[in-house]
Amino acid sequence: QAQLVESGGGVVQYGGSLRLSCTSSAFTLNDQNIGWFRQPSEKEREGVSSITGTHDTTWYADFAEGRFTTFRDAAKNAVVLQMNDLKPDDTAIYYCVKTVLVGSTWSPIGSWGRGTRVIVSS
Repeated sequence: QAQLVESGGGVVQYGGSLRLSCTSSAFTLNDQNIGWFRQPSEKEREGVSSITGTHDTTWYADFAEGRFTTFRDAAKNAVVLQMNDLKPDDTAIYYCVKTVLVGSTWSPIGSWGRGTRVIVSS
């Protein structure tokens, strides 16, 4: 059973912004490594960003660098993905999940939630 819940998706025009939120009612996210992943239609899931449980160090995929920002909202027990300058290629279902660093790659661990759908119109 998924313990992380994603929200904030929707339909936005090219160049617009969305703020996604990842929350849990089961445990605190404040000391967890959390990653954002996305899966476009008929494509494989790919990493978007991650934030470490210690020091809040962040990592971004090349396509997200400079446009997306991930950070914690401790008061809401949430990890946020702020997405700006959205493009049609960003259309996908976005997921958050616990992660672990394997070598130089953030890998998902635990269960996937339902995700939140983002549609960027051209």
